[in-house]
Amino acid sequence: MTGDEVVRLLATLADDGIRVWVAGGWAVDALVGRTTRPHGDLDVAVDAAQLPQSLDLLRRAGFAVTVDWSPARLELRHADGRCLDVHPVEFAADGGGVQRGHEGPDFDYAPDGFTSGTIAGASVPCLSARQQLAFRRGYPPRPVDEHDVALLRPLAASAG
Repeated sequence: MTGDEVVRLLATLADDGIRVWVAGGWAVDALVGRTTRPHGDLDVAVDAAQLPQSLDLLRRAGFAVTVDWSPARLELRHADGRCLDVHPVEFAADGGGVQRGHEGPDFDYAPDGFTSGTIAGASVPCLSARQQLAFRRGYPPRPVDEHDVALLRPLAASAG
């Protein structure tokens, strides 16, 4: 998926009132403000209360669910090869949230874990550097994780 395709997809969701944040490698690039590596998919955190509406919109946009690990995550694929990894987040009154784990622990989102960045010159909602670092703990890092962590650490440190 290209940066322009990411921006268009996010705009489609936002235009329908869907609360969505870029996660994963694209979120790292959003915080850095440039594409730093190839991406096999787009990870997004979506308000779990809006998941049915989100999936309906994505189906109308040509995506089909290929993996359903509800309530933890869903993978969707478009006929043109684009892949989307949807992470439903149940929000709390303080603005934080939780993503249910799939046969494992839940993932906590801090109230300050949501910010914005830039993809293809457009401002996009995304997860903060600290939040993304928290999600990259507890498993052996792949080369892409090492790449992302190297970019995230100074961003998290400068955020105070």
